[in-house]
Amino acid sequence: MQAIINSKLILPHTVLTGQTLLFGTHIYDILPAGSPLPEGTESIDAKGAYLSPGFINMHIHGCGGADTMDGTRTSMEILCRKLPKCGVTAFLPTTMTRVWPIVQKALRNVRKAMEVPCPGSRVLGAYLEGPFISGSYRGSQKAEEIQAANMERIRPYCDVIKVLVIAPETLSSMAFIHSCCKKGIIVSLGHSGATYEEASRAIKAGASHITHTFNAMSPLHHRKPGMVGAALTLPVTTEIISDGLHIHDAVLRLLVKVKGPDQIVIVTDSMRAAMEGDGISELGGQTVYVRGGRALLADGTIAASVDTMEHSLHHFLKATGLPLADVIRMATVNPAKELGVYETMGSLEKGKLADMTIFDEKFDVKMTFVGGERVYQKKG
Repeated sequence: MQAIINSKLILPHTVLTGQTLLFGTHIYDILPAGSPLPEGTESIDAKGAYLSPGFINMHIHGCGGADTMDGTRTSMEILCRKLPKCGVTAFLPTTMTRVWPIVQKALRNVRKAMEVPCPGSRVLGAYLEGPFISGSYRGSQKAEEIQAANMERIRPYCDVIKVLVIAPETLSSMAFIHSCCKKGIIVSLGHSGATYEEASRAIKAGASHITHTFNAMSPLHHRKPGMVGAALTLPVTTEIISDGLHIHDAVLRLLVKVKGPDQIVIVTDSMRAAMEGDGISELGGQTVYVRGGRALLADGTIAASVDTMEHSLHHFLKATGLPLADVIRMATVNPAKELGVYETMGSLEKGKLADMTIFDEKFDVKMTFVGGERVYQKKG
């Protein structure tokens, strides 16, 4: 048994000081300050840093030079090994718009990582971003490889796909959304020029999530609310990229005022260049140029992000002024509940998996644990 002492414990709605958390593969108990430790317990001194549930990144293409679309075990191992440095203990490897055989290879590789876990962060399933999107709002996705929604193509991968992105205006009926929902797939609206009415019909049919809200979608207009209007006013979870580049801080504050902290999930949407510094990289078969933390295609289109989760959370905290527990909830409780895994992860509670991270006031990650195993510790 191990114990973390001298931490500021982040619970879903508050932060407690002086508690002791006992754990093995799971959390055994949370004891009041000064409680004696069971004999033989290894003590880990957090030195006043925060102890949080491990972050869950629902939307990430890659980092550390690896990408989901590589479709290789080596790349998945890199992702799982690198992400604990950012406090991430679980994630959804995210695909891109490519020809279907390449997408299939990526999905099979994600399935393998679910069945035979790689050391480090947990792979919870795949996030299918493309190819069922709008050519007009494709963002950094390849126009020539966009395809019509096809249930027969995704049927063999319903055990792997946890989130699927669709542009609702491309559908002839809502049957595709109904079918996905029946299979337990979260339908997300994104990369779309949908009107408010088209988005509303899709949400009534079962779509419950919005992909990188505000980005790659029809904007808000006072006579044409569009996809943004639907995201703000209808009962859906709004996913947000909080890197300080994709969205103005004032818009982050607006989102919080309208949706509240329980309907927001913070993601990175990061690509293989994340954690790699400036230079030339690749995303979805396209060359990407990274300069000063901004990733762009040759035509100037923003290409995903090179942000990391701990930085995204820190930026959101500073931009909105929300309590720390509310911000952390957006990368722990909220994604865990949406993905249906809150009974086992997403909060520091007795009986849940010991997926945890320790970080300081600047969100500098000191240690990360997955299933009680210390998978990252900062040197020095």
